[in-house]
Amino acid sequence: MIAIVQPLVPHYREHFFNRLREQAPFELYCYNGAEVMQKQNLSAGSTSVRPLPAWSIGPFVLYNPLRLLKSDYKVLVLMLNFAHISTWIILLLKPFLKQKVVLWGHGISVKRYVQEEQQPSRLLKWMIQLADATWFYTASEMALWRQVIPAMNAVSLNNTISEVEQIVQQPLPDKTALREKYGVRARRVLIYCARFNETGRRIDLLLKVIAETDPAEYGFVIIGAGKYKPDFSGYPHVIDFGAVYDPAVKQELFGLADLYFQPGWVGLSAVEAMAYGKPVCTFKRSETILQCVEYGYIKDGNNGLIFESMEHCLHTLHTISDDAIYTMGQQARRFVKENLTMTGMVDNASHSLHAMIQ
Repeated sequence: MIAIVQPLVPHYREHFFNRLREQAPFELYCYNGAEVMQKQNLSAGSTSVRPLPAWSIGPFVLYNPLRLLKSDYKVLVLMLNFAHISTWIILLLKPFLKQKVVLWGHGISVKRYVQEEQQPSRLLKWMIQLADATWFYTASEMALWRQVIPAMNAVSLNNTISEVEQIVQQPLPDKTALREKYGVRARRVLIYCARFNETGRRIDLLLKVIAETDPAEYGFVIIGAGKYKPDFSGYPHVIDFGAVYDPAVKQELFGLADLYFQPGWVGLSAVEAMAYGKPVCTFKRSETILQCVEYGYIKDGNNGLIFESMEHCLHTLHTISDDAIYTMGQQARRFVKENLTMTGMVDNASHSLHAMIQ
């Protein structure tokens, strides 16, 4: 039997756990409750979980490790997080236990990424060396760590979204008909689809692009809600749909757009956009432009555009051709089909677990 520890299971992760359970049966423990889910503006998944008593002080978490030390648990999948005190206890006791430990990295910290891609955390390095295997969210993360620990036993899960296979199987809709339906007259349409719950999404840059573009030429579709959401009502070329959960409506809104635009904090939204065949446009990662690990999926000029500055952004939007956008969109969809399916993510995790059990 396998035991997996997570903070919580949001809706976008439930299909991963449900499908993985079919290939490698496990018991899933969560140490956070519904109040944390609500605070993060997430909806709960339907995956069955077991509560795990835990105490938190700032970033540090102490969960009850005794629940995991049962003799029938042969493999423990814990989080690659140096602030998890109980994980350190289990790793240090591992020579005396008959359990193998897999550490699941949930992405290099968004706020520490620029620093850690130059100098990975020594504490995380120690944790990886104490474990039997490590799961990384993306191949680019794993490549960074292989420079530090070449011989580590690791796999890249290629983090993705639950609905990705259904999205890429859908035919591309009639863009002209959809623009007529929603009353969009602009020559070029950009879509934003993410929660307004992080200042790191750089909504100030989104507003600047909206303000600097000609309403007769550019249209913006906004999907999302959250406490940092600005008032878009003063912009005639912005259509704000708020939070959208209906997949049919989402398909239409992405279908009428040309480009996906999110200035910062690009994460799984990049996967969704590319699955819909939209090139992902964002700004280059830096100390002031924070990006999640899925930013590594964007290949400038291939399946998206990475801007060096606001001037570069506006110039590119004005000069890029429709043919170039279409080609990047096709390549974005192809990248998802070849690298970011949920089947692939589940298989990567399952193969790793079965190797641990043998």
